[in-house]
Amino acid sequence: MPHQIRLAEPKDYPGIMEIWESAVKATHDFLTEEDFNYFKEVIPKDYLPNLDVYLLTENDEAKGFASVAGSNLEMLFIHNDSRGKGYGKKLYQFMKETTGLTKVDVNEQNPQAIGFYKKMGFKQMGRSEKDGSGKDYPLIHMSL
Repeated sequence: MPHQIRLAEPKDYPGIMEIWESAVKATHDFLTEEDFNYFKEVIPKDYLPNLDVYLLTENDEAKGFASVAGSNLEMLFIHNDSRGKGYGKKLYQFMKETTGLTKVDVNEQNPQAIGFYKKMGFKQMGRSEKDGSGKDYPLIHMSL
């Protein structure tokens, strides 16, 4: 069965958080344990219910998820076991076609993600010293 992309529902949140956790552990080694636990708590409580989150599944198994707010790609995470298999590109292309996204903020300490978005056609437009939560993780602002 080919992959499917659909709007996530609250019952999908545990699977979404499993994807988030595996992806973050693999790519965000700069996150302190304290901040990791903070995000793990606030994402399902404060972020997911307030965003349109799209889930990419294959054979009913969740592989990745993404969300856009306005024209900004807020999240795009692929389960670590499924990275490098084209899911990120499929999910990104779906989000671009359905939401009209033009911008993304990427952790400066995550060169893999920066490289991915450059391949998708984004260019660096600016930089912030802190992330959206006011924490000391510099962001690269990218735009199509």
